[in-house]
Amino acid sequence: MVSKKVVVNCPIGLQVQPAGVVCKAAVEFKSKISFDYYGGNANAKSMLNILGACIKDKDEIELICDGEDENEALEVIATLLEEGLAG
Repeated sequence: MVSKKVVVNCPIGLQVQPAGVVCKAAVEFKSKISFDYYGGNANAKSMLNILGACIKDKDEIELICDGEDENEALEVIATLLEEGLAG
């Protein structure tokens, strides 16, 4: 299991379009991918979980990946969130 705290860089937050980008990237990996936020946990492979987290621009979340491709998954998803490619 690997994890990393990331600051979301997405002006509209993780609304439908950026959440879809994150979810689409996450489902490509075999690892379990989730994130902790405000005391909750969301499955990054579920659009409803991502949208329900109500993550806004500049929020800090902890990305958690667990599985055979966890390092690559962490790198890809963290880059999407930190560099604003999700929005």
